[in-house]
Amino acid sequence: METEELNIMLNLTRRDMDVLNILWESDEPKTATMISKAGDGLTMNTTQAVLRKLLKNNLIEIADIVYSGTVLTRSYKSVICQEEFLLQKLVYQYKSMGKKVSKAAILAIFLDSEEDPERLDKDLQEIEEFIKEYRKRLSGN
Repeated sequence: METEELNIMLNLTRRDMDVLNILWESDEPKTATMISKAGDGLTMNTTQAVLRKLLKNNLIEIADIVYSGTVLTRSYKSVICQEEFLLQKLVYQYKSMGKKVSKAAILAIFLDSEEDPERLDKDLQEIEEFIKEYRKRLSGN
């Protein structure tokens, strides 16, 4: 994702995030009407304004033209999944700190915050496997 797009992600409003969350939680594209009904306090005007902004910033796309009753309308879907969005945002914030915090310190904080011992063990196994594979890639094997 481009730096400009990351800046856009970091400047999203609460309503922008509400609409993105509705799209992320859905298995299928949603129309503006469906989004405004699913959102707490989202009016149709607000929903349409947010959709235009998210479209302009390439965070969503028109998935299809569908019937809503007897009227043709656009349906929308997210271009980026929630996990990728959050990871890109985290990386951008890390870089914007001037890398003053080590990756090891960040990892330690995340691991220390895990309260479920089984989940922690699984995370540690995944990290160990990732490090092994990463070292192989670096050495060219």
